[in-house]
Amino acid sequence: MRQEQYIQLRQELENQLPSYVREYTLDSNRSDSTKYEYLKEYLRFFTWLQNANIVDCPTDQIPTEVLENLRRLDIRAYIDTLLSEKKNDGKKRSPTTVNRTINALRSLFKYLTITSDGNDGKPYFEHNVMLSIESINSKETLNYRADSIEPQLYRGNIKFNFIDFVENIYENDFCSKRQRTFFLKNKTRDLAIIALLAGTGARVSEVANADISDVQLSTNTLFVLRKGNRRDSVPIAPWAIPYLEDYMTLRENMNTIDIPTKAVFIAKNHGKFNRITTTSVEIMIKKYSTAFGRPITPHKLRHTLASEIYSETKDLVLVSQQLGQKGTTATALYTHVGKEKQRDILDKISFRKVSDNKHGL
Repeated sequence: MRQEQYIQLRQELENQLPSYVREYTLDSNRSDSTKYEYLKEYLRFFTWLQNANIVDCPTDQIPTEVLENLRRLDIRAYIDTLLSEKKNDGKKRSPTTVNRTINALRSLFKYLTITSDGNDGKPYFEHNVMLSIESINSKETLNYRADSIEPQLYRGNIKFNFIDFVENIYENDFCSKRQRTFFLKNKTRDLAIIALLAGTGARVSEVANADISDVQLSTNTLFVLRKGNRRDSVPIAPWAIPYLEDYMTLRENMNTIDIPTKAVFIAKNHGKFNRITTTSVEIMIKKYSTAFGRPITPHKLRHTLASEIYSETKDLVLVSQQLGQKGTTATALYTHVGKEKQRDILDKISFRKVSDNKHGL
C-alpha cells in the first residue's frame, strides 16, 4: 500500500475517533502504516466499550474520563474477547496478535497520562490501567517457534532455485497463452523485486516505497524509510545485483511523461502507471511460490536472510543492522533457526558415550 493510501485511510479512521486520539497520532513519530494499524486497534477497542455497555455515545465522542476510570477487569474482559472470538477466516487470534493490541493500547494510555499536554498543559489523567496489564504468554518457546518457521524459509540454494523457477520454468509450465503475455511484461520487474527482498531482508513496504534514487547499484546499497520514518541504508547481496541492473536499465528507458512517479517498481492499472502496492507484491510472491511448491511471504524472505546471516556470523548486532531494528531483542528468534550447532554437539556427546561403552567405561 502506498503512503498516500495509508494517509487517506488513517484520516477516515481518525474521523471515527475522539480528538485526543487524533492528537496522539499527530504527536507520534511512527510510520503511516503503523499509525493506521494502531488506529484500527483503537476503533475496535472503543467499539467494544460500546458493546460492553461501558459507554453510551458514538466512538468519536468517548471522553477521556471513561479511559481514566477503566479497571483491570475491564481490560482483561476485552482481551478475553479478542482471544475467544473468531476472525473472518474462522481462526482465533494468536497471543502474538493480541499482544500487538495490548502494545497499541499501552502507547495510547502512556500518551494520555504522561506525554500529552491537552489538559491545560498537563496530561489528560493520571490513572493508567494498562500498567497493570501483562503481555500474554504464547506458551511457545523460541525453539518451538523456530522449528515451526524453519520449513517455511528459503535457506541455502532454495531461494536460488525459486528465482530460477520464476525465470525459466514458470512461463512454460504454469501460464496460459494470455497469462504468458502478462507475465513477460512484468518478468524483469518481478525478478528484481524478489531479488531485492531476498537480498536485503527489507520489509515489503520498504521495497514498494523505494524511489529510483534509493537504489544505488554502484555501491550495492538500498536506501529505505524504516518504521518511525527513520532513514536507513542497507547493503544488497551481490547475487541480487544483476536482476536489479536488468530492471533499472528497463526502468530508465521508460517514457517519464507516461510514468510521472519516481517509484522504482511500478504497475499499470486502468491504463496508468503508478507505484506498485505492497498488496500487489505480496500477491505476486504468493503466486510464484505456490506454483514453486513452497508458499512463502515477503516477510519469510526477510526471516530467511536474517537466519542465514546469524548462522554465518553468530552476530545479533549485524542481523539487527541488516533488518533495520533498533536493538537485538527482536532478532532472538533467528538464533534458534538452523540449530545445526546444537545437533552437532549432541552428536559428539552421543559418539563419546558410545566410545566409552566400547572401552568398558
